[in-house]
Amino acid sequence: MIKEENVLAALSHVEEPDLKKDLVTLNMIKDVVVNGSDIKFTVVLTTPACPLKEVIRQRCMDALHEHLGKDITVDIHMSAEVTSIRNNSPQLPGVKNIIAISSGKGGVGKSTVTANLAIALKNSGAKVGIIDADIFGPSIPLMFGAEDVQPLITQKDGKNMIHPVNQFGIKMISIGFLTPKDNAVVWRGPMASQALRQFLGDVDWGDLDYLLIDLPPGTSDIHLSLVQTVPVTGAVVVTTPQKVALADATKGLAMFKQPQINVPILGIIENMAYFTPEELPENKYYIFGKDGGKELAQKFAVPLLGEIPIVQGIREGGDEGRPVMMDENSISAEAFKEAAENLAQQLAIRNAAQPATERVQVA
Repeated sequence: MIKEENVLAALSHVEEPDLKKDLVTLNMIKDVVVNGSDIKFTVVLTTPACPLKEVIRQRCMDALHEHLGKDITVDIHMSAEVTSIRNNSPQLPGVKNIIAISSGKGGVGKSTVTANLAIALKNSGAKVGIIDADIFGPSIPLMFGAEDVQPLITQKDGKNMIHPVNQFGIKMISIGFLTPKDNAVVWRGPMASQALRQFLGDVDWGDLDYLLIDLPPGTSDIHLSLVQTVPVTGAVVVTTPQKVALADATKGLAMFKQPQINVPILGIIENMAYFTPEELPENKYYIFGKDGGKELAQKFAVPLLGEIPIVQGIREGGDEGRPVMMDENSISAEAFKEAAENLAQQLAIRNAAQPATERVQVA
């Protein structure tokens, strides 16, 4: 007669591919029910965007059949609980992971990447938010078709709190929601930094699995204010293949790796990696160079999360306020989906293997 402990013993032979420990030790097996030769249980993954979901399911099936017999019936339910190292944080208490999306220079499509990563993570089942931290050049409202939307302000515990705009299931805040869209924001650095601190402290974000911070290009007051205000879980660097973009991306990456900042690099995304004509979907033309992002990733020993093609639909989606990830069947959407899965995977590995990030203290 099969018992629950027999099931757990069999599943203890299944290793989580990224975390390199067995599923039972990692407490990923829940709700085991045994009825004769019928076995039911739940595998709780570290992210709903796990790219190895089917690999883990198959390994569980194989282990049970090997150790308990070929005649058993197995019903596996796959769920997810996004991991976090942000326990009992007074700032953004309901946010599990804060991810900085940066670039060394402008024009590499960082905001486009942020918008589509957010949609891809949301489509996987995660709760996602975006802070548009590019105070002087906000573009998130346009990319989500929300230029004319204004956030509500209500009182919570005696304090005025801003409610983020919710568009396509993504919570977001931007200076673009709070100022006339045709007006320039002419502020000194400290004023822009104060706006970011308000986005972090005076917005009612609720519960989020991932909060993406769309940073301005380069390394500026905003970057320093971010790491001083909240402990950033990890950073993603967006680049294009050309040498000039890679040179600037190197500086941005080096900033996060400085000992006094020490934000883990989750990986690099190479945008505009190649051109694929719509009528020739199998063809790739490397018009800006090839493997620049890959070589940068190898140089710094960090993952290459994805290579995003130049496709007309990406530009049209941004201009029309409907990110290309809204059409999950396109070539572009597949590239963003893969990048988002790799990002979630690297974040889970980071949370399991590295200590919590500390806020930067400046004397």
